[in-house]
Amino acid sequence: MLFARRTSWDLTTNRYTDALEAHRRAGRGMLDLTASNPTTVGLQYDEEELLRALANPEALRYEPQPKGLLSAREAVAAYYAERGAQISPDDLILTTSTSEAYSFVFRLLCDPGDALLVPTPSYPLFDFLAGIQDVKLFPYELVYDHGWQIDVVSLFGAVDGTEAASARCRAILAVHPNNPTGSYLQPRELQLLNDVCAENDSAIIADEVFLDYALAAQPPLTCAANNDALTFTLSGLSKISALPQMKVAWIAVSGPPALKRDALARLEVIADTYLSMNAPVQLAVPTMLEQRHSIQRQLMARIRANLQELDLQLAAQQLCHRLDVEGGWYATLRVPVTSSDEDFAIALLQQRDVLVQPGHFYDFTADGHLVLSLITLSDVFRAGLARLLEYVATLSR
Repeated sequence: MLFARRTSWDLTTNRYTDALEAHRRAGRGMLDLTASNPTTVGLQYDEEELLRALANPEALRYEPQPKGLLSAREAVAAYYAERGAQISPDDLILTTSTSEAYSFVFRLLCDPGDALLVPTPSYPLFDFLAGIQDVKLFPYELVYDHGWQIDVVSLFGAVDGTEAASARCRAILAVHPNNPTGSYLQPRELQLLNDVCAENDSAIIADEVFLDYALAAQPPLTCAANNDALTFTLSGLSKISALPQMKVAWIAVSGPPALKRDALARLEVIADTYLSMNAPVQLAVPTMLEQRHSIQRQLMARIRANLQELDLQLAAQQLCHRLDVEGGWYATLRVPVTSSDEDFAIALLQQRDVLVQPGHFYDFTADGHLVLSLITLSDVFRAGLARLLEYVATLSR
Protein backbone atom coordinates (compact mmCIF):
# COMPACT_ATOMS: atom_id res chain seq x y z
CA MET A 1 0.00 0.00 0.00
CA LEU A 2 1.32 3.45 -0.93
CA PHE A 3 0.01 5.27 2.14
CA ALA A 4 1.14 5.02 5.75
CA ARG A 5 -0.91 2.75 8.02
CA ARG A 6 -1.48 5.68 10.38
CA THR A 7 -3.72 7.24 7.70
CA SER A 8 -5.90 4.17 7.21
CA TRP A 9 -8.99 5.94 8.50
CA ASP A 10 -12.51 4.91 7.61
CA LEU A 11 -13.37 7.85 5.35
CA THR A 12 -16.98 6.83 4.68
CA THR A 13 -19.46 9.32 6.10
CA ASN A 14 -21.59 8.24 9.04
CA ARG A 15 -25.38 8.14 9.08
CA TYR A 16 -25.63 11.41 10.98
CA THR A 17 -23.54 13.27 8.39
CA ASP A 18 -25.47 11.65 5.54
CA ALA A 19 -28.76 12.78 7.10
CA LEU A 20 -27.45 16.32 7.58
CA GLU A 21 -26.27 16.56 3.98
CA ALA A 22 -29.58 15.20 2.69
CA HIS A 23 -31.41 17.78 4.80
CA ARG A 24 -29.33 20.59 3.32
CA ARG A 25 -29.74 19.35 -0.24
CA ALA A 26 -33.49 19.35 0.26
CA GLY A 27 -33.28 23.05 1.11
CA ARG A 28 -35.07 22.66 4.43
CA GLY A 29 -34.61 25.18 7.20
CA MET A 30 -32.92 24.08 10.38
CA LEU A 31 -32.53 25.22 13.97
CA ASP A 32 -28.88 24.47 14.69
CA LEU A 33 -28.16 23.83 18.38
CA THR A 34 -24.57 22.76 17.68
CA ALA A 35 -23.08 26.19 16.84
CA SER A 36 -19.39 26.20 17.72
CA ASN A 37 -18.02 28.88 15.38
CA PRO A 38 -18.03 32.11 17.44
CA THR A 39 -17.66 34.28 14.33
CA THR A 40 -21.14 33.23 13.13
CA VAL A 41 -23.26 33.73 16.27
CA GLY A 42 -23.79 37.50 16.21
CA LEU A 43 -20.88 38.74 18.34
CA GLN A 44 -19.79 42.36 18.01
CA TYR A 45 -16.04 42.61 17.33
CA ASP A 46 -14.03 45.81 17.30
CA GLU A 47 -13.27 45.31 13.63
CA GLU A 48 -11.37 48.56 13.13
CA GLU A 49 -9.01 47.91 16.03
CA LEU A 50 -8.37 44.30 15.01
CA LEU A 51 -7.66 45.16 11.38
CA ARG A 52 -5.40 48.04 12.40
CA ALA A 53 -3.36 45.68 14.58
CA LEU A 54 -2.92 43.29 11.65
CA ALA A 55 -1.56 46.11 9.47
CA ASN A 56 1.52 46.76 11.62
CA PRO A 57 4.44 47.77 9.31
CA GLU A 58 6.82 45.81 11.57
CA ALA A 59 5.39 42.67 9.96
CA LEU A 60 7.44 43.40 6.84
CA ARG A 61 10.66 42.58 8.71
CA TYR A 62 11.47 38.89 9.13
CA GLU A 63 12.44 38.17 12.72
CA PRO A 64 12.50 34.38 13.29
CA GLN A 65 12.07 33.60 16.98
CA PRO A 66 11.34 29.92 17.61
CA LYS A 67 9.34 30.57 20.77
CA GLY A 68 7.45 33.44 19.14
CA LEU A 69 7.91 37.21 19.22
CA LEU A 70 8.67 38.51 22.69
CA SER A 71 5.89 41.12 22.53
CA ALA A 72 3.33 38.38 21.91
CA ARG A 73 4.70 36.16 24.68
CA GLU A 74 4.70 39.10 27.10
CA ALA A 75 1.02 39.68 26.31
CA VAL A 76 0.24 36.03 27.02
CA ALA A 77 2.23 36.19 30.27
CA ALA A 78 0.21 39.28 31.27
CA TYR A 79 -3.00 37.31 30.59
CA TYR A 80 -1.87 34.67 33.09
CA ALA A 81 -0.80 37.33 35.58
CA GLU A 82 -4.39 38.60 35.60
CA ARG A 83 -5.41 35.08 36.59
CA GLY A 84 -2.91 35.05 39.46
CA ALA A 85 -0.26 32.91 37.75
CA GLN A 86 3.21 34.37 37.30
CA ILE A 87 4.47 32.94 34.00
CA SER A 88 7.71 34.11 32.41
CA PRO A 89 7.55 34.86 28.68
CA ASP A 90 10.53 32.50 28.41
CA ASP A 91 8.29 29.65 29.56
CA LEU A 92 5.93 30.08 26.59
CA ILE A 93 6.03 28.60 23.10
CA LEU A 94 3.65 30.11 20.53
CA THR A 95 1.97 27.82 17.98
CA THR A 96 -0.59 28.29 15.22
CA SER A 97 -3.23 26.20 17.00
CA THR A 98 -3.74 23.99 20.01
CA SER A 99 -3.64 21.06 17.58
CA GLU A 100 -0.11 22.06 16.64
CA ALA A 101 0.69 22.53 20.32
CA TYR A 102 -0.46 18.98 20.99
CA SER A 103 1.72 17.78 18.13
CA PHE A 104 4.79 19.53 19.58
CA VAL A 105 4.21 18.08 23.05
CA PHE A 106 3.48 14.58 21.74
CA ARG A 107 6.70 14.64 19.71
CA LEU A 108 8.59 15.89 22.74
CA LEU A 109 7.34 13.18 25.10
CA CYS A 110 6.51 10.12 23.04
CA ASP A 111 8.30 7.56 20.96
CA PRO A 112 6.15 5.48 18.57
CA GLY A 113 3.94 3.14 20.59
CA ASP A 114 4.07 5.18 23.81
CA ALA A 115 0.82 5.92 25.60
CA LEU A 116 -1.22 8.87 26.82
CA LEU A 117 -4.15 8.77 29.23
CA VAL A 118 -7.18 10.74 28.03
CA PRO A 119 -10.49 11.52 29.75
CA THR A 120 -13.80 10.17 28.51
CA PRO A 121 -16.25 11.67 27.68
CA SER A 122 -14.23 14.27 25.84
CA TYR A 123 -13.60 15.87 22.47
CA PRO A 124 -12.97 13.32 19.65
CA LEU A 125 -9.99 15.18 18.15
CA PHE A 126 -7.49 13.35 20.35
CA ASP A 127 -7.84 10.07 18.46
CA PHE A 128 -6.64 11.71 15.26
CA LEU A 129 -3.88 13.77 16.89
CA ALA A 130 -2.48 10.71 18.65
CA GLY A 131 -2.79 8.47 15.61
CA ILE A 132 -0.86 10.89 13.40
CA GLN A 133 1.94 10.87 16.00
CA ASP A 134 1.91 7.04 16.39
CA VAL A 135 0.83 7.36 20.02
CA LYS A 136 -1.61 5.06 21.81
CA LEU A 137 -4.51 6.40 23.87
CA PHE A 138 -5.82 4.78 27.04
CA PRO A 139 -9.05 6.31 28.38
CA TYR A 140 -9.84 7.09 31.99
CA GLU A 141 -13.44 7.86 32.89
CA LEU A 142 -15.16 10.93 34.22
CA VAL A 143 -18.20 9.84 36.21
CA TYR A 144 -21.29 11.85 37.08
CA ASP A 145 -22.44 11.89 40.70
CA HIS A 146 -23.88 15.31 41.64
CA GLY A 147 -21.30 16.69 39.24
CA TRP A 148 -18.46 15.32 37.15
CA GLN A 149 -15.29 13.90 38.66
CA ILE A 150 -12.37 11.65 37.79
CA ASP A 151 -13.06 7.98 38.43
CA VAL A 152 -9.98 7.12 40.46
CA VAL A 153 -10.35 3.38 39.86
CA SER A 154 -10.57 4.01 36.11
CA LEU A 155 -7.49 6.26 36.20
CA PHE A 156 -5.35 3.64 37.93
CA GLY A 157 -6.79 0.99 35.63
CA ALA A 158 -5.66 3.03 32.63
CA VAL A 159 -2.15 3.24 34.09
CA ASP A 160 -2.14 -0.52 34.60
CA GLY A 161 -3.43 -0.96 31.06
CA THR A 162 -0.43 0.81 29.59
CA GLU A 163 1.87 -1.47 31.55
CA ALA A 164 -0.01 -4.57 30.41
CA ALA A 165 0.29 -3.37 26.81
CA SER A 166 4.01 -2.68 27.26
CA ALA A 167 3.40 0.97 26.39
CA ARG A 168 5.10 3.65 28.46
CA CYS A 169 2.62 6.12 29.97
CA ARG A 170 4.18 9.44 28.99
CA ALA A 171 1.46 11.88 30.01
CA ILE A 172 -2.03 12.35 31.39
CA LEU A 173 -4.25 14.67 29.40
CA ALA A 174 -6.69 16.80 31.40
CA VAL A 175 -9.24 19.12 29.77
CA HIS A 176 -9.94 22.04 32.12
CA PRO A 177 -12.87 22.55 31.76
CA ASN A 178 -13.81 19.43 29.91
CA ASN A 179 -15.55 19.59 26.55
CA PRO A 180 -18.46 18.78 26.55
CA THR A 181 -19.14 18.14 30.26
CA GLY A 182 -18.11 21.65 31.34
CA SER A 183 -16.41 20.28 34.48
CA TYR A 184 -13.25 21.83 35.89
CA LEU A 185 -10.33 19.91 37.33
CA GLN A 186 -10.59 20.24 41.10
CA PRO A 187 -7.49 20.91 43.26
CA ARG A 188 -7.67 17.43 44.80
CA GLU A 189 -7.84 15.94 41.31
CA LEU A 190 -4.83 17.93 40.14
CA GLN A 191 -2.94 16.62 43.16
CA LEU A 192 -4.00 13.10 42.22
CA LEU A 193 -2.60 13.60 38.71
CA ASN A 194 0.63 15.02 40.17
CA ASP A 195 0.99 11.91 42.35
CA VAL A 196 0.35 9.55 39.45
CA CYS A 197 2.88 11.40 37.30
CA ALA A 198 5.52 11.24 40.04
CA GLU A 199 4.95 7.51 40.40
CA ASN A 200 5.11 6.84 36.65
CA ASP A 201 7.63 9.42 35.41
CA SER A 202 4.92 11.12 33.36
CA ALA A 203 3.78 14.66 32.56
CA ILE A 204 0.47 16.52 32.57
CA ILE A 205 -0.99 18.04 29.41
CA ALA A 206 -3.70 20.53 30.41
CA ASP A 207 -6.07 21.82 27.73
CA GLU A 208 -7.49 25.13 28.98
CA VAL A 209 -9.09 26.60 25.87
CA PHE A 210 -12.42 27.15 27.68
CA LEU A 211 -10.89 28.17 31.03
CA ASP A 212 -12.25 31.74 31.00
CA TYR A 213 -15.90 30.71 30.59
CA ALA A 214 -16.67 29.81 34.20
CA LEU A 215 -20.18 30.13 35.59
CA ALA A 216 -19.04 30.49 39.21
CA ALA A 217 -18.05 33.89 40.57
CA GLN A 218 -14.64 32.61 41.68
CA PRO A 219 -12.45 32.01 38.60
CA PRO A 220 -10.78 28.59 38.46
CA LEU A 221 -7.04 28.25 38.85
CA THR A 222 -4.95 27.63 35.76
CA CYS A 223 -2.70 24.58 35.55
CA ALA A 224 0.01 26.88 34.21
CA ALA A 225 0.92 27.51 37.86
CA ASN A 226 1.34 23.79 38.62
CA ASN A 227 4.93 23.02 39.62
CA ASP A 228 4.58 19.59 41.24
CA ALA A 229 4.79 17.76 37.91
CA LEU A 230 6.08 18.70 34.47
CA THR A 231 3.02 20.40 33.01
CA PHE A 232 2.20 21.64 29.52
CA THR A 233 -0.76 24.04 29.56
CA LEU A 234 -2.36 24.63 26.16
CA SER A 235 -4.65 27.49 25.20
CA GLY A 236 -5.17 30.11 22.52
CA LEU A 237 -7.22 32.91 21.02
CA SER A 238 -9.69 30.62 19.27
CA LYS A 239 -11.83 30.52 22.43
CA ILE A 240 -10.26 33.18 24.70
CA SER A 241 -10.96 35.98 22.21
CA ALA A 242 -13.34 34.04 19.91
CA LEU A 243 -10.88 34.37 17.03
CA PRO A 244 -10.37 30.86 15.61
CA GLN A 245 -9.39 32.25 12.21
CA MET A 246 -6.35 34.09 13.60
CA LYS A 247 -4.54 30.85 14.49
CA VAL A 248 -2.77 31.80 17.70
CA ALA A 249 -2.16 29.32 20.49
CA TRP A 250 0.57 28.51 22.97
CA ILE A 251 2.20 26.06 25.34
CA ALA A 252 2.99 27.23 28.88
CA VAL A 253 5.59 24.98 30.53
CA SER A 254 5.79 24.61 34.30
CA GLY A 255 7.09 22.06 36.78
CA PRO A 256 10.29 21.12 38.59
CA PRO A 257 13.02 23.52 37.38
CA ALA A 258 15.38 20.98 35.82
CA LEU A 259 12.61 19.18 33.92
CA LYS A 260 11.07 22.47 32.81
CA ARG A 261 14.40 23.78 31.54
CA ASP A 262 15.08 20.61 29.55
CA ALA A 263 11.56 20.51 28.12
CA LEU A 264 11.73 24.13 26.97
CA ALA A 265 15.11 23.63 25.29
CA ARG A 266 13.78 20.64 23.34
CA LEU A 267 10.50 22.35 22.48
CA GLU A 268 12.42 25.32 21.14
CA VAL A 269 14.23 23.04 18.69
CA ILE A 270 10.89 21.54 17.57
CA ALA A 271 9.41 25.01 17.12
CA ASP A 272 12.52 26.22 15.30
CA THR A 273 12.17 23.33 12.85
CA TYR A 274 8.76 24.61 11.72
CA LEU A 275 8.73 28.38 12.45
CA SER A 276 5.01 28.23 11.73
CA MET A 277 3.86 31.48 13.34
CA ASN A 278 3.44 34.48 11.01
CA ALA A 279 4.53 38.00 11.95
CA PRO A 280 1.29 40.01 11.39
CA VAL A 281 -0.71 37.81 13.76
CA GLN A 282 2.03 37.70 16.39
CA LEU A 283 2.31 41.48 16.39
CA ALA A 284 -1.47 41.71 16.83
CA VAL A 285 -1.58 39.34 19.82
CA PRO A 286 -1.63 42.12 22.48
CA THR A 287 -4.62 43.75 20.77
CA MET A 288 -6.43 40.47 20.20
CA LEU A 289 -5.97 39.45 23.83
CA GLU A 290 -7.29 42.82 24.96
CA GLN A 291 -10.40 42.23 22.84
CA ARG A 292 -11.27 39.20 24.99
CA HIS A 293 -12.87 41.40 27.65
CA SER A 294 -15.64 42.59 25.34
CA ILE A 295 -16.08 39.24 23.61
CA GLN A 296 -16.22 37.23 26.81
CA ARG A 297 -18.84 39.56 28.30
CA GLN A 298 -21.01 38.94 25.25
CA LEU A 299 -20.47 35.20 25.29
CA MET A 300 -21.05 34.82 29.02
CA ALA A 301 -24.29 36.78 28.74
CA ARG A 302 -25.38 34.43 25.93
CA ILE A 303 -24.33 31.31 27.84
CA ARG A 304 -26.16 32.37 31.00
CA ALA A 305 -29.30 33.37 29.09
CA ASN A 306 -29.42 30.08 27.19
CA LEU A 307 -28.76 28.07 30.33
CA GLN A 308 -31.60 29.92 32.06
CA GLU A 309 -33.88 29.21 29.10
CA LEU A 310 -32.88 25.56 29.18
CA ASP A 311 -33.76 25.27 32.87
CA LEU A 312 -37.03 27.13 32.34
CA GLN A 313 -38.20 24.77 29.60
CA LEU A 314 -36.97 21.68 31.43
CA ALA A 315 -38.92 22.70 34.54
CA ALA A 316 -42.17 22.44 32.56
CA GLN A 317 -41.68 18.71 31.81
CA GLN A 318 -40.36 15.58 33.53
CA LEU A 319 -38.74 13.46 30.82
CA CYS A 320 -35.45 15.31 30.32
CA HIS A 321 -32.93 17.02 32.55
CA ARG A 322 -29.54 18.60 32.11
CA LEU A 323 -26.33 17.58 33.82
CA ASP A 324 -24.43 20.02 35.97
CA VAL A 325 -22.13 22.37 34.04
CA GLU A 326 -19.43 24.57 35.59
CA GLY A 327 -18.13 26.32 32.50
CA GLY A 328 -17.41 26.17 28.79
CA TRP A 329 -19.78 26.53 25.85
CA TYR A 330 -21.86 23.35 26.08
CA ALA A 331 -24.57 21.64 28.08
CA THR A 332 -25.36 17.93 28.23
CA LEU A 333 -29.02 16.96 28.10
CA ARG A 334 -30.26 13.61 29.38
CA VAL A 335 -33.16 12.20 27.35
CA PRO A 336 -35.11 8.93 27.57
CA VAL A 337 -33.27 6.04 25.92
CA THR A 338 -35.64 4.93 23.19
CA SER A 339 -32.90 4.45 20.59
CA SER A 340 -29.23 5.18 20.08
CA ASP A 341 -28.17 8.82 20.43
CA GLU A 342 -27.37 8.89 16.72
CA ASP A 343 -30.83 7.56 15.81
CA PHE A 344 -32.40 10.16 18.11
CA ALA A 345 -30.42 13.04 16.57
CA ILE A 346 -31.24 11.91 13.02
CA ALA A 347 -34.95 11.54 13.77
CA LEU A 348 -35.02 14.95 15.47
CA LEU A 349 -33.45 16.52 12.39
CA GLN A 350 -35.76 14.75 9.95
CA GLN A 351 -38.97 15.26 11.90
CA ARG A 352 -38.43 18.59 13.69
CA ASP A 353 -35.64 20.31 11.70
CA VAL A 354 -33.47 20.60 14.82
CA LEU A 355 -29.76 19.72 14.86
CA VAL A 356 -28.08 18.43 18.04
CA GLN A 357 -24.93 16.41 18.66
CA PRO A 358 -25.35 12.81 19.85
CA GLY A 359 -23.41 11.92 22.98
CA HIS A 360 -21.50 9.09 21.35
CA PHE A 361 -19.53 11.69 19.38
CA TYR A 362 -17.86 12.43 22.73
CA ASP A 363 -17.58 8.80 23.86
CA PHE A 364 -20.33 8.87 26.45
CA THR A 365 -20.47 5.31 27.72
CA ALA A 366 -24.28 5.04 27.52
CA ASP A 367 -27.04 6.34 25.27
CA GLY A 368 -29.42 9.09 26.34
CA HIS A 369 -27.02 12.05 26.06
CA LEU A 370 -27.31 15.02 23.72
CA VAL A 371 -24.87 17.94 23.57
CA LEU A 372 -26.20 21.48 23.01
CA SER A 373 -24.18 24.62 22.32
CA LEU A 374 -24.84 27.44 24.76
CA ILE A 375 -23.42 30.08 22.40
CA THR A 376 -26.24 29.52 19.90
CA LEU A 377 -28.29 32.64 19.07
CA SER A 378 -30.85 32.86 21.85
CA ASP A 379 -33.95 32.89 19.64
CA VAL A 380 -32.68 29.83 17.77
CA PHE A 381 -31.86 28.10 21.05
CA ARG A 382 -35.29 28.82 22.50
CA ALA A 383 -37.22 27.61 19.47
CA GLY A 384 -35.00 24.58 18.85
CA LEU A 385 -35.20 23.46 22.45
CA ALA A 386 -38.99 23.73 22.43
CA ARG A 387 -39.17 21.52 19.34
CA LEU A 388 -36.74 19.03 20.90
CA LEU A 389 -38.81 18.68 24.07
CA GLU A 390 -42.03 18.40 22.05
CA TYR A 391 -40.44 15.55 20.09
CA VAL A 392 -39.39 13.80 23.31
CA ALA A 393 -42.97 14.07 24.59
CA THR A 394 -44.23 12.20 21.52
CA LEU A 395 -41.91 9.28 22.28
CA SER A 396 -43.66 8.57 25.60
CA ARG A 397 -47.17 8.43 24.16
